[in-house]
Amino acid sequence: MFESARSTRAIAPVATALLGLAAWATPLHAQEPITARTPATPLVAHDPYFSIWSFDDALNAKATTHWTGSEQQLNGWVRVDGKNLRFMGEGRGETIQQTSRAIWPTRTIYDFEGSGIHLTATFFTPALPHDLDVLSRPLTYLSWTVRSTDGRSHAVQLYFDASAQLAVDNGQESVVWGTSHVGDMRVLRIGTNAQPMLQKSGDNLRIDWGWADLAVPPQPGASAATVGEHARDEYLKDGSFATSDDLAMPRAAHMDRPLLAVRFDLGNVGDSPVTRRAMLAYDDIESIEYLKRQLPAYWRRNGMTMAEMLQKAESEESSLRQRGEAFDKELTKDLEAVGGRHYAELAVLAYRQTLAAHKIVADVDGRPMMFSKENFSNGCIDTVDITYPTSPFFLLFNPQMLEAQLRPMMEYAALPRWRWPFAPHDLGTYPLANGQVYGGGERTEEDQMPVEESGNMILMINALAKVEGNADFAKQYWPQLERWAAYLKDKGLDPENQLSTDDFAGHLAHNANLSIKAILALDSYAELAKQLGKKEEAASYHEAAQQMAKKWLTMAQDGDHTKLAFDRSGTWSQKYNLVWDKILGLDLFPASLPQQEIRFYLQKQGEFGLPLDSRKTYTKLDWITWTATLSSNRKDFEALVDPLYKYMTESPTRVPLSDWFETTNGAQVGFQARAVVGGVYIKMLASPEMWKKWSNQSGEIGK
Repeated sequence: MFESARSTRAIAPVATALLGLAAWATPLHAQEPITARTPATPLVAHDPYFSIWSFDDALNAKATTHWTGSEQQLNGWVRVDGKNLRFMGEGRGETIQQTSRAIWPTRTIYDFEGSGIHLTATFFTPALPHDLDVLSRPLTYLSWTVRSTDGRSHAVQLYFDASAQLAVDNGQESVVWGTSHVGDMRVLRIGTNAQPMLQKSGDNLRIDWGWADLAVPPQPGASAATVGEHARDEYLKDGSFATSDDLAMPRAAHMDRPLLAVRFDLGNVGDSPVTRRAMLAYDDIESIEYLKRQLPAYWRRNGMTMAEMLQKAESEESSLRQRGEAFDKELTKDLEAVGGRHYAELAVLAYRQTLAAHKIVADVDGRPMMFSKENFSNGCIDTVDITYPTSPFFLLFNPQMLEAQLRPMMEYAALPRWRWPFAPHDLGTYPLANGQVYGGGERTEEDQMPVEESGNMILMINALAKVEGNADFAKQYWPQLERWAAYLKDKGLDPENQLSTDDFAGHLAHNANLSIKAILALDSYAELAKQLGKKEEAASYHEAAQQMAKKWLTMAQDGDHTKLAFDRSGTWSQKYNLVWDKILGLDLFPASLPQQEIRFYLQKQGEFGLPLDSRKTYTKLDWITWTATLSSNRKDFEALVDPLYKYMTESPTRVPLSDWFETTNGAQVGFQARAVVGGVYIKMLASPEMWKKWSNQSGEIGK
């Protein structure tokens, strides 16, 4: 199912240690271990509700936040010979100097030095894509390692707390808490008093049901309790720590804010490193509502309890760290081999963000279902034109996860309530997947995306068939695919005035890029029909796609480039959909077309990237990477990607990576923390050897 292709070897693995904050302003040198400054840094990134970030260069410069920007504070101090130094979050006292920060696909690591000690703080999320049991666990491992740097021993204590903000939408909500023992672990938990499970939906929301958990395995000098901020002040004053929970509950989350707190007394620390650790988790009990069925997280599908999950996670901590480190190094090496250093660092930053914009749940039969959220767009759930740009990530790492996203949509589209001849746009508003809400919903064709979503679904299902070596998934839902292919055959060549995935740009008739999608989807349908033994249908649709491609070339050509719309001479647009002609091996369009387009695009770039089209100066990060993948040589690919690296390292907007920004100054236009940044992994699909390597890891790297 994969053709052979030459592979390149990495000159050097992407370095992920940062020599110092000042180094971010210096030019890159191939042998220097530098991780770029990023708009924001992932700390605890699991799903749309459990996603905590640092929005600053230094971990101790400001409060940590949910991806939406609302504070969800994680705070930490190291006490050295009686002197408190803050290494995380905001609050009282002096800060310890941050000397480095490294971002790997599964880990974020900070280093600090001061008062004669070196501190390393690590956030490890075992986001291993072929292990859905582990991947779906809402748990991040926290660890802190201290050693002396001056040859002397120092009396050291570590203090860490997680705020009640993790379990509320806003500080006015009332919370309750408690402490229990799970085996020999001490587990602190906090949640709302009301527990309104799956009772509301929307975009700029935080979870307000379930329980935030801080699990502390038995370790020398460990004390843990749920306390108020006043108790933290007492600790900072003299090192004292509460021996029991604060019991003044329920109370509003903002009043003497309740904290899940742990103190480690490390005793006298010398040259030998001393490590302490904890686990931060979130038990949401029920995660998603799909067609009125409340579904639990995938890790719960066989009845596992939160207590059992914490015990299993603790027992596997060491092996998971080894697997995570091996995965990180291998992936980073391969990313650089395929696309260069700047591309690799961009893809590494996109890794956890992509996963954290999804939730993996179990259907009633135990099969995985995976739902995306349109973060800071409109809050829709399982949006097809979010799945489409994100699909290269899942096609590369685990096609089963793409099936898990497509299956809920295909089952919905088979219901009588979906009466249109084209594919739906979404399944509702996160976390309630009870039916389309976008545009005309189930009521009218107004403001739908007929060509867009129908083409998206067929293209993704053909890509699944290519990587899996069979069309079994397509066979299950053939009646829907038949309807959508017929619609595209009738409407796809010259689309009517309708929306595409770039709906922020408004309606557009005769959209040349949308037409490419329809044509490639028709040939993809022909490929699927052929695999299923439907020879006449396959031949008919293949012939139709070929004829439409020939017509497209005449309709779109405009001198040295192609038009934005067939009726608009003097315009242009990124033809990013054309990349599937190359990746799927359809070969409907001549090789001269992408070469012509790349030459033209290189003349139109702004300082921070190639504009989406001739109408505006803004752009989309995912689409630039798809367009760059059309290039026939590494030089042109890097020329188009390098401005994206500049955007990542210099954008004035400090939020989780935005995919919609200005090419003139790198400022965010809209959207943040969206899954579509996973689209940067499309370059890996363009290397058949890499695609085969990463999608067929039944044993998995590092396992």
